[in-house]
Amino acid sequence: KTFRPKRKFEPGTQRFELHKQAQASLNSGVDLKAAVQLPSGEDQNDWVAVHVVDFFNRINLIYGTICEFCTERTCPVMSGGPKYEYRWQDDIKYKKPTALPAPQYMNLLMDWIEVQINNEDIFPTSVGVPFPKNFLQICKKILCRLFRVFVHVYIHHFDRIILMGAEAHVNTCYKHFYYFVTELNLIDRKELEPL
Repeated sequence: KTFRPKRKFEPGTQRFELHKQAQASLNSGVDLKAAVQLPSGEDQNDWVAVHVVDFFNRINLIYGTICEFCTERTCPVMSGGPKYEYRWQDDIKYKKPTALPAPQYMNLLMDWIEVQINNEDIFPTSVGVPFPKNFLQICKKILCRLFRVFVHVYIHHFDRIILMGAEAHVNTCYKHFYYFVTELNLIDRKELEPL
């Protein structure tokens, strides 16, 4: 349930080229702070779209590596330690913020994000089709919720990440995410406090 097919960008499109550029800079040992800056002459919405999809894929994979240890018994509440509890709201089935066990929250979250990024009205894949006016607001909500996955993994499951020898990968992914959302001011600083 947790592992989902990666959303891909069509070769030859502007977003595919931006995706390749972002990946190349990350794989070359380049300073992550510099790698997240909007390339000169590029559209901010395209840059954000490429990163939202990439972060969804990466964070989903990170959670997938520890999901067998994140159960309703071990994680009866979606939280980041005793100080931070995250409640689910989707305005459809969960009209009010609702306390849920972490695995249920994660499944709802990943399903919800998948619907958003696969919706052509929100994340258009055709060249020349404009992004909706509320595109950045939707992305801010997606990124804020993805950040909560990092919080939960770091605070409740980092011992497992270390046992797997994946801490360098998770730390790099988190740094990339953090630099990106702070560079473009996509997550409120208060939301970032748990980490």
